[in-house]
Amino acid sequence: MKEKLQKIKEEAIRQIEQSKDLSKLNDVRVAVLGKKGELTAVLKGMKDVSPEERPLVGQLVNETRESIEKILEETKAKLEAAELEARLKHEVIDVTLPAKKNLVGHRHPNTIVLDEVERIFTGMGYEVVEGPEVEYDYYNFEALNIPANHPAKDEQDTFYINDKIVLRTQTSPVQVRTMEKGKLPIRMLAPGRVFRSDEVDATHSPSFHQIEGMVIDKHITFADLKGTLAEFAKQLFGKDTKVKFRPHHFPFTEPSAEMDVTCFKCGGKGCRFCKGEGWIEILGCGMVHPKVLRMSGIDPEEYSGFAFGIGLERITLLKYEIDDMRLLYENDDRFLKQF
Repeated sequence: MKEKLQKIKEEAIRQIEQSKDLSKLNDVRVAVLGKKGELTAVLKGMKDVSPEERPLVGQLVNETRESIEKILEETKAKLEAAELEARLKHEVIDVTLPAKKNLVGHRHPNTIVLDEVERIFTGMGYEVVEGPEVEYDYYNFEALNIPANHPAKDEQDTFYINDKIVLRTQTSPVQVRTMEKGKLPIRMLAPGRVFRSDEVDATHSPSFHQIEGMVIDKHITFADLKGTLAEFAKQLFGKDTKVKFRPHHFPFTEPSAEMDVTCFKCGGKGCRFCKGEGWIEILGCGMVHPKVLRMSGIDPEEYSGFAFGIGLERITLLKYEIDDMRLLYENDDRFLKQF
């Protein structure tokens, strides 16, 4: 038995020394030490050994196994080191090459301004509400006191899907849908994309964004409107900003006005930015028309409210002193990285 074990050991060492890679070394391990290996076969034959010799034979088998395993581990370490060295020589990395840049995106200037406007109004207790961009003619026009023969419904101004469905020209339909729910009071902000049949130029686009706000409650007056928008202007453009309201006409509000702010470039003194006037128009507003309230199921004798509409792109252009609206949509990295 001792001679047999010695022979197995010598043959295993010979095969290990001839192994040139880890795969062949593993084959030797399986052939000698595996479940069907030579040493395992010897252990299975222990039943034929006399009880007196079994301890000695068992000790010899274990010593042989330990010797073979030791040589296997040493050879494995040498082969792994050799393979690693070969890989390092083959997979040479030129550390002088420029590294790959991790291009991290950031918010679009429109998004930056929208987030700021929403922050200001939610701080006043307003709720941000969204609605469909493809809208019924009723919600986009008729429910806002714009009758069928109104010029705003002309095909030159509006994208029609059919005679009853349009691409919304304003986010005011969201206000109507909110009023129809009958959950009063209402303090809401409705931002979103709108569509009008305009030619593309420095100040116009067939697709742009609006932010419209509305408050409906008891005892709401024009003074509430003025105070709210004056505070909004100060938070957006600076604490020294002053506001001015000029009479205007909107079908869905009465009385109506356009609001100007003092030029934040010259402080109201007059410069090229404000065309020497010292004031810049930023939004339209007014008290919600009684007819609009009545059509939405609200009693104008008990409730009143105000509404306003802001062009998001206009605010963005003014805030960042951009002179061409098209720059916001051209996705030019050289432009967008400035914000």
